[in-house]
Amino acid sequence: MPETVTLPSVPDLLATAVDAVGGAERPGQVTMAEAVQTSIRTGGHLAVQAGTGTGKSLAYLVPALRHAVETGKTVVVSTATIALQRQLVDRDLPRLGRALKGALGREPTFAILKGRRNYLCLHRLDSGAPDEPDDDMLFDPFAVSALGRNVKRLFDWSSETETGDRDELVPGVTDQAWRQVSVTAKECLGKDKCPFGTDCFAEKARAEAGRADLVVTNHALLAIDALQGYQVLPEHDVVIIDEAHELVDRVTSVATAELTAGMVSAAVKRCGRQIREDIADRLEEATEGIREIFESLPQGRVDELPRPLEAVLKATRDAAHSCITALGPDRSTQDVDSTTQRRQALALLEEIHDTAVRALEAFDHKDRDVVWISADVINGSPRPPVLRVAPLGVAGLLRERLFGKCTTVLTSATLTLGGSFDTLARQWGLPVEGSAPQKAAGTATDIAPPADDDAPSWTGIDVGSPFTHDKSGILYVARHLPPPGRDGLQPAFLDELEGLVNAAGGRTLGLFSSMRAAKQATEALRDRLEFPILCQGEDSTSLLVGKFAEDEATCLFGTLSLWQGVDVPGKSLQLVVVDRIPFPRPDDPLASARQRAVESRGGNGFLTVAATHAALLLAQGAGRLLRSNDDKGVVAILDSRLATARYGGFLRASLPPFWTTYDPAVVRGALARLNS
Repeated sequence: MPETVTLPSVPDLLATAVDAVGGAERPGQVTMAEAVQTSIRTGGHLAVQAGTGTGKSLAYLVPALRHAVETGKTVVVSTATIALQRQLVDRDLPRLGRALKGALGREPTFAILKGRRNYLCLHRLDSGAPDEPDDDMLFDPFAVSALGRNVKRLFDWSSETETGDRDELVPGVTDQAWRQVSVTAKECLGKDKCPFGTDCFAEKARAEAGRADLVVTNHALLAIDALQGYQVLPEHDVVIIDEAHELVDRVTSVATAELTAGMVSAAVKRCGRQIREDIADRLEEATEGIREIFESLPQGRVDELPRPLEAVLKATRDAAHSCITALGPDRSTQDVDSTTQRRQALALLEEIHDTAVRALEAFDHKDRDVVWISADVINGSPRPPVLRVAPLGVAGLLRERLFGKCTTVLTSATLTLGGSFDTLARQWGLPVEGSAPQKAAGTATDIAPPADDDAPSWTGIDVGSPFTHDKSGILYVARHLPPPGRDGLQPAFLDELEGLVNAAGGRTLGLFSSMRAAKQATEALRDRLEFPILCQGEDSTSLLVGKFAEDEATCLFGTLSLWQGVDVPGKSLQLVVVDRIPFPRPDDPLASARQRAVESRGGNGFLTVAATHAALLLAQGAGRLLRSNDDKGVVAILDSRLATARYGGFLRASLPPFWTTYDPAVVRGALARLNS
């Protein structure tokens, strides 16, 4: 755009956008949009807490698009959930682009970009996936036939899809099936070498993203872009992170490595005849050693390196390295099939080698990584043990590779915990507001903890919510109940829950800390209440939420995904019940290691880690209640510790400012009046 052209101001553009979508101006939205514009202009980072109903998507999209059109530079928007990505790409951005076309001089462009594994690979579809054992298949006699049916669906779908995006396949397929038709970045031959390079779905998505004003991606790809040595996202100077309360967990997940006997066995098979048999045999021997040692070790965090584990990790590391060396460099004279086989073998061998190295080094650098053994249970069947290595923290990574490279805006309805941004700022690697800069704890892989000598500049603002929480909602804490125990839900709890649901006339979202508790409550209350009770796991979560929203008398009980994934405005949801404060399990390897690390530096590990985790979930759960201006209802916390424990004040300060009561009669009366 010529320099002589002056674009309208952000408030003017926002007014145009709001008018085009038939909305009303909201003070918090205007404040947020102006703050985002200031952040983009000055280069200072920004954290914005914007309550439900603020319209935060428009508040960051308008200044982002203005910046992109004015400068010709791409802006990246990262989200945690597919639902928000789809809302942005399918609804918000098309409407906003049309609304601002006249004011900006042209219609801004946008694209969605995901990791390569999310796109159908035409070459793998043509050549077939490597024939290798799958641990999941060993325990399910029906899995093979189900896999075949899913793969056939994918073949049929491949001739219909224009994007190859897994999320567009409805209903979806299992991870095992999708692995048959997709590749990782390391397995990919590359556009120039692949016979399907010109038609590649992933390459088309990247090319489209490179031409767009705004690219919508996810926290996982944002983490991959930061962790890998090569660029995944297009060049950009601004990143906007929505659902920023999820950022640390998503980055941690990407930075977590795994090692199993099945992986090593698959690598041996992938090597095939490409290397000498005696070299492959060494790796096969490591497979047996892993299986035997992993099964003999107790599950949980590994604090000291046992000699048998050390020996098998070293053997695996050395055997994988020998296989990598034997495969040799990539040769341009190789045909496509040979190149494909080598690339598939090399990708898995490097993953095995690097994970073994990282696990061994973790015991020499205990401030870097956490190692543990776990055996997952899927559909009631135990799976072979897995060794996992996860970063103790990601503050160093985020400060260096995110905040150190571009202007970053973080936003969510839940960013202030205990009334302050400080808790999440530490996790992000940002200096704490209003106090002396502190060294942020934790690293990711080899990124050192950040020093605060050149701390990035940032601002935190809370633009509030259009909802009048103290007039629309009640926070009820059942102070009279006994503290929750470990032996399931107590009779007093079930009696309390029954009384609340009866008073509400159904209309209840039950948020439980475990699937076991959700099922126990469902079974008990189905015999005692006349209202329909749905339980997570009885059908797909989206279908259950749909049924819950359609029938006002219906209740829905479930666990983690419901705490953050339910948006049901209206009379179908007037009571949110939380069974207990959602602290992480005491034996959670990563949480317990992080807590111990904080305590070793003289901090309060419980408050820093466990209470922070609980505060985030509680705030998200309480946020399910008010989804529109007309909503009213109750959030009932049936854990007396919220009222009696010393940390209760911190947790309550993290919740929306509802009117609070401890009187069961008062809250049942309020629910009955809503239901009348």
